Amino acid sequence: METSPLSKKQFEKRLIELHQASLELVQEISMDSLLERIAQLACKETEAQYGAVSITTGDEHIDKIIPAGMKDEEMERFANFSQIRGYIDELIQTQKTIHVERIPADPEPSLSEFPILTSFLGVPIIQGNDSIGYIYLGNGSKDHNFTEDDRLIMEMFSGNAAAAITNARLYKSLIQRDRILTRRNEDLALLDELASTLATSTDISQIIENGLTQLMDYLRLEAGEIYLRQHDSKTLVLKVHKGKSSNHLWKRTQYVLGEGIIGSTAKSGSPVLLNLDNENCEELAEDVQDLGVHQVAVVPLKGRRSGMGALIVAISNPQPLDELEVQFLQAIGSWMATAIENVRLHNQDRRLAVLEERERIGMDLHDGIIQSIYAVGLTLEHARLLMSENPEQSRKRIEQAIKDLNATIRDIRAYILDLRPRQLHNEDLMSGISRLVAEFKANTLLDVNLKGPNEDISHLPKNQAISLFHICQEALANIAKHAHAKKVDVNVWTTNDRLLLEIRDDGVGFSSEKTKVNIGHGLSNMETRVLNAGGEVDISSEPGKGTTIFAWVPFAEDESLVVE
Repeated sequence: METSPLSKKQFEKRLIELHQASLELVQEISMDSLLERIAQLACKETEAQYGAVSITTGDEHIDKIIPAGMKDEEMERFANFSQIRGYIDELIQTQKTIHVERIPADPEPSLSEFPILTSFLGVPIIQGNDSIGYIYLGNGSKDHNFTEDDRLIMEMFSGNAAAAITNARLYKSLIQRDRILTRRNEDLALLDELASTLATSTDISQIIENGLTQLMDYLRLEAGEIYLRQHDSKTLVLKVHKGKSSNHLWKRTQYVLGEGIIGSTAKSGSPVLLNLDNENCEELAEDVQDLGVHQVAVVPLKGRRSGMGALIVAISNPQPLDELEVQFLQAIGSWMATAIENVRLHNQDRRLAVLEERERIGMDLHDGIIQSIYAVGLTLEHARLLMSENPEQSRKRIEQAIKDLNATIRDIRAYILDLRPRQLHNEDLMSGISRLVAEFKANTLLDVNLKGPNEDISHLPKNQAISLFHICQEALANIAKHAHAKKVDVNVWTTNDRLLLEIRDDGVGFSSEKTKVNIGHGLSNMETRVLNAGGEVDISSEPGKGTTIFAWVPFAEDESLVVE
């Protein structure tokens, strides 16, 4: 049965109602509420008996269907009802409005379980060139049919619905992004705090204790553990446990690399998530599930060269860890592994430095002092043989031996002076240099003249003071070991913008070509120290004419320069 078209005035009235309905849609920001409102307004605008709205995912599959005027079970029968199933499929395939004025009767028994559908109007919701949803309407108001005006109104309404759905999706996306950014900022703040803790610690036990404590407090975890690889071995040992569990989360406290979940995670570098609600793990301790733990995460501690161990956390929250939280745990594991690796490398470097220094000292003692003592022994042996035949010559040989022994003693004192650690503690620069000179005189018995500035130099920045202090220490140590000097002058004075230090001796001097051989790293250390403090150093020497070391630093400190 055909229906009469609306008058111009009636159609304008419907357009006004449509505009008001569209304004209502803009106010909805919740997707479920919006879809429900679209379905209700679509039914209202067409006076349809039944209606529904669906939205699609990115791959154009139906994501969800919201009904109007139907219960959920009725909606399911409506969407799959053989009377309109074909029309819905055609709507999705063609992306064009489907208007069926008369639906043939369905002979299926299910007809008795659902009101008879006599007409159908399906309209795609298009945004740009993409379909983002569909409007389904059944049984129009005009003798259960839909008019051409209904079709036109719904096609216009679908455009407004598309804009509202897109806005709701954008709003939801912005809210999700804001939550993600907020969470990332919180994570970065903890990482920054943790990094500060790890970077300032040289103790592995303190690193893992502080790291695990901060992590558990932040994520509100029930328990946590860290297994560490023992240096270059393949053994992983439980180093720290925190939480409600009395002993540990796992039945064993030691694993071999690649063995079990702990060993496999440390070896592969990939995290493992155990959902205790769906699976049992025989490796876990028996009381873990009694603690109400729903999930256990095993994260590798992966260093730059190899796996360092594993970080384990127990989660009591029924909500499983999301991707961001897993990434955060991995970042924590990487930070801790890097800090542990740096401490171990630092300790290894220190051991190597000690071994190198021992080797150098051994070579110096063998080539210098031991050979001198051996020479004294030969002199005394010769004196013993001359004692009966030529007493006068024997006496001279003994005197020579005494003289050589005194020289050897001075050499030994010079080595002791070089080995003794010195620091500029709570002293100003002149007090520290005075102490160095006093110790130098006591150990070498040389004549040392120290002159300092008349004005107060306590305002000299610490970095500059430490640099000149160590330069003076290096210079005096080199004089004691190599110069064979009789007199040393140490002068400190100031200008308007800098402090100057000069150390001069009357020793044997050296040639620039043989500097590294004779003095080792001392001179290069001086240059590095003073350059890091923003100053300069000049070293001049000639064989037989002594050595002069001249250095200066500025009074104003450049904060970008760091003294090693």
